[in-house]
Amino acid sequence: MPEYVGYIGTYTKQESKGVYQFTLDTDAKELKDVQLAAELQNPTYVTVSDDQKNLYAVSKDGENGGVTSFSINEETGELTKLNAQTAAGSPPCHVSVDHLNNNVVTANYHTKEVVSYLTNEDGSLNPAVSIVEHEGTGPHERQEKPHMHYAGFTPEEKYVIAIDLGSDRVITYAVDNGELSQVQVFNTKPGSGPRHITFHPNKKYAYVMTELSSEVLVLHYDEKDGSFTEQQAIAAIPKDFDETNDGSAIHISSDGQFVYAGNRGHNSIAVYEVDQDTGKLTFVEWTSTEGNWPRDFVMDPSEEFLIATNQKSNTMTLFERDKSTGRLTLVQSDVFVPEPVCVKFTK
Repeated sequence: MPEYVGYIGTYTKQESKGVYQFTLDTDAKELKDVQLAAELQNPTYVTVSDDQKNLYAVSKDGENGGVTSFSINEETGELTKLNAQTAAGSPPCHVSVDHLNNNVVTANYHTKEVVSYLTNEDGSLNPAVSIVEHEGTGPHERQEKPHMHYAGFTPEEKYVIAIDLGSDRVITYAVDNGELSQVQVFNTKPGSGPRHITFHPNKKYAYVMTELSSEVLVLHYDEKDGSFTEQQAIAAIPKDFDETNDGSAIHISSDGQFVYAGNRGHNSIAVYEVDQDTGKLTFVEWTSTEGNWPRDFVMDPSEEFLIATNQKSNTMTLFERDKSTGRLTLVQSDVFVPEPVCVKFTK
């Protein structure tokens, strides 16, 4: 089996220097060769274009925040900076790119904005073409204003979905050559604090991870008008867990059979099996991430492995994944990475 190159977005508040690169050796079942790939301030979230030619990282530059584009060396995975688009204020917390690598969107937790950029042929970024600033609050003490936590494309890429933890909203925007216009709003339960979303490959269902209530919401998605309807809410942590928990990332296997949800505090990944007729979830297990504060995780391109990033313990953990049951088996822990947040692979 092959080796895969991955990238890690980090905070740079302590000893981290930027975006890191590593290799997954699938024969040895080992994460190795962790090294700095690009020096950058607070590139907490990164994404890789479908053609594997570009990486986009949220970033900070002094008092400005924005997104930085890189080209990826096809043979070595080495990153070369192309350009950055920044503006006054904090950096975004999430970045996505469409399948054709034409449109990049970011969500900003602090400035309340979702920003859209068009790219050039080499993957470099043009100035922002659309900036949407949000309003609203929620009942939780952390919901004093909008906190945009996710911006990404629906499977058919007719819409951009923005998730506002601060006002409990999942917002649908029509997207036309990078221009965003709001068409739908789905309101989650007050105080739930929605964070991230992932879509079933059949395009009929979506799964939202809530940060404040630690739940997975199963939504029916109507691609005709971009609307959502709730089908189910299922707990992401045990009923008797009474310590602080912040829901984190959510991902689905490409066959649509299993959903995985991250928990910071409980320090686990919850595994669910998907009913293919209804989209609803059945709980399978919790697996410890063997570290503190798992901010994100990702399946490798073969989906035979899953890698979790533990921000507060500065570690990555490798699991083997059973494709038939969805269950995770620990393979390797305590792989040092400074302040890891998100992890992405080239294919």
